[in-house]
Amino acid sequence: MDQAATTKADNDVIVVGAGPVGLALTLDLARRGLAVRLLERGQGTFEGSRAKGVQPRTLEVLDDLGLAAAALAAGGDYPPMGLHLGPCTKTWRMHAAAPDGAGTPYGDILLLPQYATAALLHTAVEQQGVRVDFGARAVAITQDDDGCAVRLDDGRRLTARYVVGADGGSSTVRKAAGIAFEGTTDEADRMLLVDAAVDGLSRDHWHIWPRAGGRSVAACPLPGGDRFQVMIKVRPGEAVHARDLTDSALAALFRRRVGRSLTLRDISWSSVFRPNIRLAERYRDRRLLLCGDAAHVHPPAGAQGLNTGVQDAHNLGWKLHQVLAGADDTLLDSYEGERRPVAAQVLGRSTELYEGLRRTRPGKLTRGQDEHQLTISYFGGPLAPTDAPRTATLRPGDRAPDAPLPHP
Repeated sequence: MDQAATTKADNDVIVVGAGPVGLALTLDLARRGLAVRLLERGQGTFEGSRAKGVQPRTLEVLDDLGLAAAALAAGGDYPPMGLHLGPCTKTWRMHAAAPDGAGTPYGDILLLPQYATAALLHTAVEQQGVRVDFGARAVAITQDDDGCAVRLDDGRRLTARYVVGADGGSSTVRKAAGIAFEGTTDEADRMLLVDAAVDGLSRDHWHIWPRAGGRSVAACPLPGGDRFQVMIKVRPGEAVHARDLTDSALAALFRRRVGRSLTLRDISWSSVFRPNIRLAERYRDRRLLLCGDAAHVHPPAGAQGLNTGVQDAHNLGWKLHQVLAGADDTLLDSYEGERRPVAAQVLGRSTELYEGLRRTRPGKLTRGQDEHQLTISYFGGPLAPTDAPRTATLRPGDRAPDAPLPHP
């Protein structure tokens, strides 16, 4: 077995995976003065729009990271839904604003494509002096009482006191830690996701064309240009081959589904989505920890996955800093104790919402306070016991509401 730390570790933390979650954690660690290395097996930041909703609680996290204003400038409001039923269009607003009493400066979900979120975080990470090591694929990860070693496919060996896996549902870090990833993947329920321009389609609605037999289509306009995120259901039992994902094949399929008056063009990204519902059995194995999709994967409905992951990173960052500064490392156990119950709750809600989306039930498509994640609390968790003092409105572990500070 490769000895993890025969000499002093080169890094405080190695983060594996440079998606929004890994970038957010790296930014948090770097601004605290830690030596952090960020590895990404891809050749660049993610180019698709996939997770496009930033919830109010995540905007508060981005505010703490100094990025809320930039996110708001790059994003926009969600348009109302437009359900096309023959010659008629039923319009309604999917997202409800946070109530006035929520105590947040960010009352609405922000429409921000994942590629834009990743770009903002990537720039901020570089401004902290950290360069993403693109094309770095971790193939073996070991640990001992003193640290961890990560071996890359090019033969390099990196060491750190802790390694965090933010490397997605097929996480190398999770597998190295031997942590089970419990849940299901529905191979029969698939959807094509496409970023493209659509000639002839207005940008004032999130369009939905319900079709019988698993042939529904949706198109959501993305801010900052002429792009739409287009979602095309794959019929049950229908095979999807590489030839079906060419620009011409996708454009022809779109036209067959929604009509000849609309033209799909200039495709910049496409993917086949399968709903996963999985939760890691544990979030920590000694010096290996999990964050984001490496710990939990969600159906897309409700814009919960990326948001839950970024909040994982915000919870873990300060705890790693404290432990590396000399605090007892049992503090890291509170990360799982606080965040895993949140993921379990969110998985249940996003699964319910996805079922409504799958069946195109307008009453099941509305999003509100449950999705904003402003009411998430760690009360009763390892750092906020139920017998601790409380005020009339707040308990230990509750989110502290935003409030103006009076000037003297």
